[in-house]
Amino acid sequence: MTQVKSTMAGTVFTVNVSDGEEITNGQVVIVLESMKMEIPIESEKDGKVATIHVNVGDFVNEEDVVVTLED
Repeated sequence: MTQVKSTMAGTVFTVNVSDGEEITNGQVVIVLESMKMEIPIESEKDGKVATIHVNVGDFVNEEDVVVTLED
């Protein structure tokens, strides 16, 4: 299992993937909003979305797991 983690603190603005979706390295999985800026969180590996840990409106801290991928 691979974990995609938040790179900074912010509020989840959009969730761009769904459970079971095949994604590729560099694909934006979550967009955070912080100080009126949108920050994309990208996958660092190819994989299949196993679990989405956040919902739109949730607050996340830096290094929080937002998505888990099956390798």
